[in-house]
Amino acid sequence: MEFLILFLGYFFGSFPSGYLAGKIVKGIDIRSLGSGSTGATNVLRHIGKRAAITVFLIDVLKGVLPILLARNFFELDDSWQVVVGLSTLIGHIWPVWLNWRGGKAVATGLGIFLGLSWQVGLATLGIFILMITLFRIVSLASISASLALPLIMFLSFNNSSISPPFLVVSILAMILVVWRHRENIIRLIKGKEPRIGQK
Repeated sequence: MEFLILFLGYFFGSFPSGYLAGKIVKGIDIRSLGSGSTGATNVLRHIGKRAAITVFLIDVLKGVLPILLARNFFELDDSWQVVVGLSTLIGHIWPVWLNWRGGKAVATGLGIFLGLSWQVGLATLGIFILMITLFRIVSLASISASLALPLIMFLSFNNSSISPPFLVVSILAMILVVWRHRENIIRLIKGKEPRIGQK
């Protein structure tokens, strides 16, 4: 049963929402443009706002659903929910359907943490929105939110819904997001990272 839900997690995570948006809206392979990512940011820059919002919401849903299924339908414990979340992230970053070239784990990661602890998920989203508002740089907001995630999870330990496996997965998710944004970090240091609305 556990391995079935792991497969489902990967399957949900690997759903190619950004790739399909490029093909349906403009007949392009979004991986050939910009950062090469299938995430909402690259979709925003090369396809448009409506497509980007749609991709973002689908990617969040991709993260939430496997966790809810693991907890409420399969009745798996916290440790297995975390493993399912990781399999979902792996599916999003390395989808088998797209030759292992997917997104950067931000929206799907948000969905996973909304599923594990909606309070932590919303707090992390709040940091993302604050950084976007102040600097209008998506990568900076994504990196800032991911760096804050383990701290937010740690501070939530007084909440009975938070368990040690949740803290572990928050650290792993942070590492994955920062690693996926390594090229963005270099551009941020050089002052060359584009802002929203800038090519």
